[in-house]
Amino acid sequence: MKNFQSAIIFLAILFFSQSLMSAEQKKITIALIGDSTVTTSAGWGKAFALRFNNKVTVHNFAMGGRSSKSWLAEKRLPKALASKPDYVFIQFGHNGQPGKGPKRETIPQTTYKEFLQIYINEFKAIGNKPIIISSVTRRKFNKDNKVTSTLTPWAKAAAEVAQKNNIPFIDLHRASIEYHNEIGPEASAKFNPEETDVTHFDLEGAKEITKLILQEFPKELKELKAYLK
Repeated sequence: MKNFQSAIIFLAILFFSQSLMSAEQKKITIALIGDSTVTTSAGWGKAFALRFNNKVTVHNFAMGGRSSKSWLAEKRLPKALASKPDYVFIQFGHNGQPGKGPKRETIPQTTYKEFLQIYINEFKAIGNKPIIISSVTRRKFNKDNKVTSTLTPWAKAAAEVAQKNNIPFIDLHRASIEYHNEIGPEASAKFNPEETDVTHFDLEGAKEITKLILQEFPKELKELKAYLK
């Protein structure tokens, strides 16, 4: 009986401590900018937002079909800055590739880096912490059932920009390739929102990608982990 009572008291204290900790957390805002693979409808944005407690507000400014170049040209940046986020996660690459047209295409080692630098400078200027994410892979498999990606140059450039600016970097490109190589093409195809769509993902796929993002959180983002559900 005494052991039971002690256990009840311990659980009550634990619950009270966690409630107090939650109450003491300051409210924070996170902004997401990127292409369709970051949106709430076709990307990991919704699943990512759902992982945080009610002290966190996530504003998703990602837009399908946009590149680091066209998103900026469409004057979407002022609205994102006006949200005054504490953190901004930036992921582009897919629509900067060849064949997307001159309004969107970027060169990994030159123009792509330049546009990422603009975002970093603008968000740093308002006291925000920018985080660069490399592009999530497309789920295209070769005859050996391994993912083949054409996004590697953009992922490498993203890492170099983050390193140059000494800001957090999440290598989602590498992590997503490793994940899909591990589960294989059949399991990977279950995340397709449509049969032939290997770029976007349904909610279950978005949840798996979100897990990868959170697992890749660098030490500079350890304070954000305290806000996870």
